[in-house]
Amino acid sequence: MSNAMKLCVSLDLSSAEENLELVKQIKDFDVWLKVGFRTYIRDGKSFLEKIKAINPNFKIFLDLKLYDIPNTMADAAQEIANFGLVDMFNVHASSGVEAMSTVMNRIKDIPNKPLVLAVTALTSFDNDAFKAIYNEDIKTKARQFAIDTYNSGVDGVVCSAYESFDIKNNTSKEFITLCPGIRPFGEDSGDQKRVADIAFAKKNLVDFIVVGRPIYKSSNPKNVVEEILKNI
Repeated sequence: MSNAMKLCVSLDLSSAEENLELVKQIKDFDVWLKVGFRTYIRDGKSFLEKIKAINPNFKIFLDLKLYDIPNTMADAAQEIANFGLVDMFNVHASSGVEAMSTVMNRIKDIPNKPLVLAVTALTSFDNDAFKAIYNEDIKTKARQFAIDTYNSGVDGVVCSAYESFDIKNNTSKEFITLCPGIRPFGEDSGDQKRVADIAFAKKNLVDFIVVGRPIYKSSNPKNVVEEILKNI
């Protein structure tokens, strides 16, 4: 991992065509592309192939947040790694140390294996909603989840920019933090509760910022990406 913060663009549009149109517009930039639940369920593996056909250097983050019994998660992880198309995917940290370790163990010998991240607390949670499920405030539990993730040999976590610095302090500076809910220039937060801008992310040593709506809702996505990369 280079130390420069990376931009990950969410492909969350309502059709494969719209997503691929966006990909074409930004094909000359050094960015990652996030393929989430909706897009993957609708467009499948062939969509990943279409992205790589536009620019083979695009890095793909498959955001499916695997959560199941350890063996089932490891089976799924193995299939993802064997695609040879995915550069990073994620699991839920709350699946536990055994599940995360099983995943990492299963893919360790696959050539060019993807990076694996674990989700600590979804950025749609505020503290009360989080506490109702996990019986702990976000900061404390996100730290604990991150330590479990680190001890399981996973490459990093998905967290909010507010937890990034604390997590690195309690694990390692090399431990990746990927942060959704980034509104690069202070745009409307939509359905995210814990949002931050680029300057805040940078200050908190975030490795990847994930940006969706501010890019794809813009009349000129290319300009927005350029502006974000300049600020990074």
